Amino acid sequence: MIFDRFPLDQAVGVILAHSQRLRDRTIKKGRTLDESDIAALAAAGISEIAGARLEAGDMGEDDAAGRVAGLVAGPGTVCTAAFTGRCNVIAMHRGLADVDQALIDRLNRIDEAITIATVPPGEVVEERQILATVKVIPFAIPGSLLSHYGSLAAAATALRVRRFRSRRTGLILTTLPGMKPSVLDQTSSVVRDRLDALAGELVSERRCEHDEAAVAAAVEATLREGCEMVLLSGASVTVDRRDVIPAGIVRAGGTIEHFGMPVDPGNLLLLARHGEVPVVGLPGCGRSPKLNGLDWVLRRLAADQPVRPADIMGMGVGGLLKDIAAPARPLPRERAVKRAPTPTPRGAAKVALVVLAAGQSRRMGANKLLADLRGRPLVSWAVDAALASRASPVIVVTGHQAEAVRSALADRAVQFVHNQDYAEGMAGSLRRGIEALPADVDAVVVLLGDMPRITGAHIDRLIDAYSPAGGRIVCVPASEGRRGNPVLIGRPLFGGLKALRGDVGARHVIAGNPDVVHEVEWDDDSIFADVDTAPELERARMTQ
Repeated sequence: MIFDRFPLDQAVGVILAHSQRLRDRTIKKGRTLDESDIAALAAAGISEIAGARLEAGDMGEDDAAGRVAGLVAGPGTVCTAAFTGRCNVIAMHRGLADVDQALIDRLNRIDEAITIATVPPGEVVEERQILATVKVIPFAIPGSLLSHYGSLAAAATALRVRRFRSRRTGLILTTLPGMKPSVLDQTSSVVRDRLDALAGELVSERRCEHDEAAVAAAVEATLREGCEMVLLSGASVTVDRRDVIPAGIVRAGGTIEHFGMPVDPGNLLLLARHGEVPVVGLPGCGRSPKLNGLDWVLRRLAADQPVRPADIMGMGVGGLLKDIAAPARPLPRERAVKRAPTPTPRGAAKVALVVLAAGQSRRMGANKLLADLRGRPLVSWAVDAALASRASPVIVVTGHQAEAVRSALADRAVQFVHNQDYAEGMAGSLRRGIEALPADVDAVVVLLGDMPRITGAHIDRLIDAYSPAGGRIVCVPASEGRRGNPVLIGRPLFGGLKALRGDVGARHVIAGNPDVVHEVEWDDDSIFADVDTAPELERARMTQ
């Protein structure tokens, strides 16, 4: 690849290195210049440009990124389409990220032109979460370079997602005189939540005296019930391999494999085995729902990933967890409502969604959002798409006939905010929506309430494209050169959205920041299909 400054008369076919903002349009970096681009640049008084020209044997950035991502991706993963020299590997299902850190390190050391970033090993990942991103730095690389990646990647699996398997689990709780039953009840509830989050099943619970013989009898009885894993929570924490809990396990025929771990909280975890059944002595922090070393072990066991003494002793780097204030495991929905909201997986952006549903529908003559569309109010189609996406929370901004709109959506898990100045135009509704976002939101998708053909998958495509590190702070859908809705906007531009006034929308902020805008190519016209008039509503009824 030749990177240089090229006179315009020699620049056809050159890949533009830096975006050029002209009077009537912007030619974005990465574009392969054609005759029309050259003419527009010349008309703007530009005589030369910086860029790259490919040579024989070169492979373009997108092809190279896709090839390397394909080498990294293993079972339970899939690669997205490459764009701007980047290809993401995403999870096909929920499970545990199994990352060969040594192999990734070796791949990253081959050449500075190609970088591979992954989630941490042992991370719980959700379906469609990004697990890794491959970025090709220059516009092209020598094709021969890929053979080095292929030879290394063929020797091992760099990245996979291990699906959690339901394990029949038994819990044993020991007691001491004067111990309140409520303490045991709380421990049982927390353990059940942990197992639920990992597809496990608590099928047996026993409470016995904190005594070696009693523990042994409880272990034997639990195993006879066919449990595939046994958890023990001691009334008094285990401090030695010969203490009550490990001694009871050995008396029942088990073997102590490891005691202690370089993770805090979680130092006093005990790992044992009875035949093929793992037996885990909980550290004292196992009574707490906050992330601790127990979670790291249970995740691996639930995903059928071996847990050996060497694995535990290798958890020290990153094992200081005392300052992590929130649990890093999702709870089942019914429990999450009572306890705490499901956190966003570490490494994934937290994206909220604002549905604008405050307008007066002047062109319709009646509130279009309440109009019937296949037996449902029009606004419910957009809201249901939002709820089907990964965006959370979903905030609906009301204005005109607010109570009627709220009533139409009463059975849906959304938050409502009211824009009392809705008559002044869209800017006020957008501002109210942004002001209502939680402080930890990284980006927001703005969706008009009258777009019935948008789906949850459409919204997730915008979320997948969002990458502040890649300069994609704004993601807009586009088809045949036209931009549509909804749009995704990152937090750096929230201030601009709050400053809007009058009947204007986000497009004014987007137009003022072209260098951070990424167009997501669309293969249908759903991004233009809103409903403003009675004829448009009739067409929607015929096609929806």
